[in-house]
Amino acid sequence: MIDPRRLRVLRALADHGTVTAAAAALHLTPSAVSQQLAALESEAGHPLLLRKGRRVSLTPAGELLVAHAHAVAAELERAQATLDALTTGSSGRVAVAAFASAITQVVAPALKALKERSIELSVRDAEGHESVRLLLDGEIDVAITEEHRSTDRFTSFPLYTEPFDVVLPPGHPLQGPVDLAALADEDWVVTLPGNPLRDVVEMACAQAGFAPRIRHTSDDFRAIEALVAAGGGVALAPRNAVGGVRVAGVAPTRQAVAGVAPMRRVVAAVRKGSEDHPLIRAVLDELRTSAVP
Repeated sequence: MIDPRRLRVLRALADHGTVTAAAAALHLTPSAVSQQLAALESEAGHPLLLRKGRRVSLTPAGELLVAHAHAVAAELERAQATLDALTTGSSGRVAVAAFASAITQVVAPALKALKERSIELSVRDAEGHESVRLLLDGEIDVAITEEHRSTDRFTSFPLYTEPFDVVLPPGHPLQGPVDLAALADEDWVVTLPGNPLRDVVEMACAQAGFAPRIRHTSDDFRAIEALVAAGGGVALAPRNAVGGVRVAGVAPTRQAVAGVAPMRRVVAAVRKGSEDHPLIRAVLDELRTSAVP
């Protein structure tokens, strides 16, 4: 019989790629993770791992077992939600991670309304792709993130959509709406690799006929706007991200994108099976209410 607790270890390994990273996510020692994986291989009766130096990849049997592990985890979430729904009252704490502008626009208003219903939010500032990792690792209950990928491991609920604007250094001759093709020869300030917003920017530039000449990178939009204000390049930023940053007394300018602007679609994501938990359902309902303009 396969121990379902060891399936969680296998899922963490599939997510993080190394025994050390999986151990950190599970708050275990690397030796404990290795022992659990060895025991799981023995229980499964098949080799599950291929070791290549410090990294570990999954065999076909390992990939198959991870898929079953996801299904088991979702059913356990549903079981917990069903049990919790039997209890009287709906008070407790829910952990939420969101990027800064979503905290300002959606999470903070929801926090105030939920507090009046004896539901406490524990809020963590995290970029969208980081909040997804926290969600899948079980460190939070709700992730506010960009709609950037599909997975069978979480369920997402639309919150709001916002366009990207062009951010230009002070005194730049272009005035909006700005055709992105006119920025082909500029230096660019973009988010770091792995951030889905970088994919949006690179795709928008590709559709305009060029690849951005990346000079500076940051996942903090205050830092991005500061670099633009200092003359470090141009950028694309979601309309509600930051604004008002000044360097040596001057601020960058924001202009609309000519034609069809790239968009950020923001969702609330929860682990599959947990969406019917009474507390999480109440939080999702309040977040969607707060997101309505």
